[in-house]
Amino acid sequence: MTFVAPTAEQLGLFLDLLEINGDRADLLLEQAVALCETVVKPLPDRATAVVLSVAGRAYVNPQQVSYETIGPMSVQRPSGSGGLYLTKSDKTALKSLAGRGGAFTIDPTPVTADPSPSYPVEDDFGPPLEWEPGWGWV
Repeated sequence: MTFVAPTAEQLGLFLDLLEINGDRADLLLEQAVALCETVVKPLPDRATAVVLSVAGRAYVNPQQVSYETIGPMSVQRPSGSGGLYLTKSDKTALKSLAGRGGAFTIDPTPVTADPSPSYPVEDDFGPPLEWEPGWGWV
């Protein structure tokens, strides 16, 4: 399945907004897709959640306001919580959805490797061939 970009209506549902500016939402979604494609291209079909998250942050807090006071109410947001950007968890999620990341093993042994020893083998090296109880190899 190929990736289908979310719509402005889906962004409105994601943000739980009754009304949404369609042109602005379309622009942010388009830019969020382009930003996500800097990490993984083509985007996996389930990357919609990451794209909505990226566009949603920019839609809700476009000026990157970190502290705001209106009358008796004040709100403090984490630094860098506005604008269009990818968090570390967004990048990790995109890579995981694309099947990247995680542990892996690399075998450096060539396919043509021979299991026989490459050093000279001495027949008289090692313990003698007779085992005597109590005395060991003699």
